[in-house]
Amino acid sequence: MNRKVFLLAFIVIPFFLFTACEKDNGEKGSLKLYITDSPIDSDGITGVFITVTGIHYHTSENGWEVFTDYEGPQTFNLLDLQRGESELLGSFDLEAGTYTQIRFFLDAPVRGGGPPSSPGSYLEFEDGSVQNLFVPSGAQTGYKAVGAFTVPMNGTVEVTADFDVRKSVVKAGASGKYILKPTIRLLVNDQAGQIAGEVTNIPEESEIVIYAYNSEAYEESEADNPADEEEVRFPNAVSSDMVDEEGVFYLAYLAPGSYDLVVVSLVDGEFSEVLGIVEDVVVESKETTDMEINIEEL
Repeated sequence: MNRKVFLLAFIVIPFFLFTACEKDNGEKGSLKLYITDSPIDSDGITGVFITVTGIHYHTSENGWEVFTDYEGPQTFNLLDLQRGESELLGSFDLEAGTYTQIRFFLDAPVRGGGPPSSPGSYLEFEDGSVQNLFVPSGAQTGYKAVGAFTVPMNGTVEVTADFDVRKSVVKAGASGKYILKPTIRLLVNDQAGQIAGEVTNIPEESEIVIYAYNSEAYEESEADNPADEEEVRFPNAVSSDMVDEEGVFYLAYLAPGSYDLVVVSLVDGEFSEVLGIVEDVVVESKETTDMEINIEEL
């Protein structure tokens, strides 16, 4: 497996979207919006920094509107926000109702647009070097995040935007530049659960990655080497985690439901093989599902 890091789907211009559907008659509520990252091996990358300059939301009556209370720009290292860690983007008053689109704006240069000056989105490496993160051409139209939330009348909803670095930061083969490609999940905090587990009998000289899929969604072809160099193996995984030196993995911010865990080995940082699948792991709201995986029993 080519250990590329794929960052957030958040991209320069519009980054991510939720659209407002039904709204109540002028009654207000509050949205608390957080940011987190689905962790994965980082191939020598110690920091994935993004700078959020603005956030917009959409209503059927007025189209796109600005979160005027957003105090930006704000810079985040996504690799600090793993395994359930999150950071507050802001608290915003909104009309009560259901929303399905939000749009994020980033400080990042467009690929092919010339050398950037003081970019706010970049990668940091173990040797102390830094490389800019670029946005693909055509990214100006923005990118949807998957999820919806309801702002309650005279109440508060807490929502977390989960940016999957593994899918969203890609190294372009020809140029060697790192680019941002959007992959974001939206979860209502009091509806999300998690899977915490331990892996035993790990083969020597191997590292283990756990990929979480919605039940029966995984296809064997996802383990194949991608035809497009800017794509990634296991593209339809909901979340993933690298098993640490203690044999522990943690999959946070999962919607309630049933998941299949695809267990994958890496050798020298490269994809080796799919070792097996643990099927029908149930996640419930605000609960932690404990899971023990014995490699020899897969």
